[in-house]
Amino acid sequence: MNGTRLSPALPRLALAIALLASMPLAGWAQNVPAANADAMATMPGMDHGSMDGMAMPAPAGTARRPAHPRKLAPASTTHAHASSAMQVMDHGSMQGMDQGSMEGMDEGSVQHEDASSPQMIEQGSMPGMDDSSQQGMPMGPMQGGSPPPDARDPDYSAGTDYGPTHGLGMAMNDNPRFGKLLLNQLEVAHGRQGNGHRWDAEAWYGNDDDKLWLRTEGERARGALESADLEAFWNHTLGTFWNTQIGLRTDAGRGPDRTWAAFGIQGLAPYWFELEATGYVGAAGRTAARVRADYELLLTQRLVLQPEFDANLYGRADPARRLGAGLSDAELGLRLRYEIRRQFAPYIGVVWVRRLGGTADFARAEGEGIFDRQWVAGVRIWF
Repeated sequence: MNGTRLSPALPRLALAIALLASMPLAGWAQNVPAANADAMATMPGMDHGSMDGMAMPAPAGTARRPAHPRKLAPASTTHAHASSAMQVMDHGSMQGMDQGSMEGMDEGSVQHEDASSPQMIEQGSMPGMDDSSQQGMPMGPMQGGSPPPDARDPDYSAGTDYGPTHGLGMAMNDNPRFGKLLLNQLEVAHGRQGNGHRWDAEAWYGNDDDKLWLRTEGERARGALESADLEAFWNHTLGTFWNTQIGLRTDAGRGPDRTWAAFGIQGLAPYWFELEATGYVGAAGRTAARVRADYELLLTQRLVLQPEFDANLYGRADPARRLGAGLSDAELGLRLRYEIRRQFAPYIGVVWVRRLGGTADFARAEGEGIFDRQWVAGVRIWF
């Protein structure tokens, strides 16, 4: 072909032959399964050769055309296999991937949590998966909703009855009756006027709202009964810590006996002070009042220091009993007890007694002192 020029039609003829030869390959590429294309599309910038153990689909130019292109697997099955492959693949299997190998992944494609966790795999997180592709995937039990009507017994008895009660019944008595006897002071005393004996006791019986309340105190000196009184009350609950009391009082000892109508209040004041305030009305216009307060200071769980204050007032003088009008006497005691048991506690202490007003005048007239300090020792018992 020396000196011979090619015809302009030859290059055009060669291009037409090349286009005709590539048409079968283009048709085969359209029949490639969608799962392979989707899987390749979801991993931009990843070096498939760096994933050891993963068989990646061959490029379209090197794969052989399937014998039966029209008999491919259904789309739902193909997507299920792709989902299984994604669940098996974790960060440990991607040995060839590091921070530098993810060059093609932008910020939107990187999750801040483990992408292999089930919480991160949501509907729509895998391209190409729709509701129809999840029909073959097993789903866990759903939470919420109403239980079946026979899920449990309304009373949790599981069909078991209560059995015979033998006449006792199932009702509970939430306001029972109870009683107590307290010998608060049972002691011997030694003072300026010699030795003597003293007592202070109370008892009650009833329920939380109403009780029969008995109270007595007295003193013996020089072998004779100096003073004694006995009180009987109906005790009614006024509040959580307070009670009202109404009843009778009778006095004995030196001089004639006296009887009084009594009314008062008793309870626990703030800071754990026990208080009693009682008024009395007697015959011939006589009136009286008594105030008492005590406190229990726990030095240890068994050692208790108990200060006590007691005062008596009279509306008018009673010479037969050597009592003057106004504040008659006041007493301050300090006792230290050791509780061998809660119900039994011996104690020692000291008591200061002061006669005042007209009562002090009657004591001077008989040659008695108006002030006395007594050392006491006794026992505190309750049942």
